[in-house]
Amino acid sequence: MNQVEISQEPIELYKLLKMEGLVASGGEAKLVISEGEVRVNGEVETRKRKKIVAGDKVSFGDESFCVVVNQNAD
Repeated sequence: MNQVEISQEPIELYKLLKMEGLVASGGEAKLVISEGEVRVNGEVETRKRKKIVAGDKVSFGDESFCVVVNQNAD
């Protein structure tokens, strides 16, 4: 499983999808989340602003990744 580094936690789910380039825009991210196409820790997640923290596993389409915090990013 790939890892995604974030500089600060938590990050909102829709922002994470956009940051990783899995969607073209925040609006598209919110749409795919509301349609139940995104899973967090194996469960369908429909809350667009779900707070994602280190250790969470996010899946969308063929992509799956684990979120880690980059301690050196300031």
